Amino acid sequence: MKLLPLISLAAAFAAPIALPIAAEAHTKVVSSTPAEGATVGKTKVVTLNFSEALLPPTVAASLVMTAMPGMPNHGEMAIRNFTTTWSNSNRTMTLKLKQPLRAGTYEVRWQAAGADGHRMNGVTHFVVS
Repeated sequence: MKLLPLISLAAAFAAPIALPIAAEAHTKVVSSTPAEGATVGKTKVVTLNFSEALLPPTVAASLVMTAMPGMPNHGEMAIRNFTTTWSNSNRTMTLKLKQPLRAGTYEVRWQAAGADGHRMNGVTHFVVS
């Protein structure tokens, strides 16, 4: 019996088992403030907590108002009056706004690379009442 076919067969069975583990290693938001889907009062701070330390030069975040009460045709509006700070060994990104957010629906859109170098992106939603 040849050893090479046995090694190939073992690798074929092991590959599907290893894939879910690798997929779990990618950067993702594990919690946020405001929480995903939450309705909150006026806030001046938005925080994203990531599953792993990020490489800050690879991170971009935008805060976008997607709807405003009483304005059915309100287009998306980028909110630019914030500064970004890092904590928790680059696992926590905080957007500090100069003014509280007005009533409306918001998205935090982010992209980043973790230690493995893979770029990921995502969106967190919340409502300000």
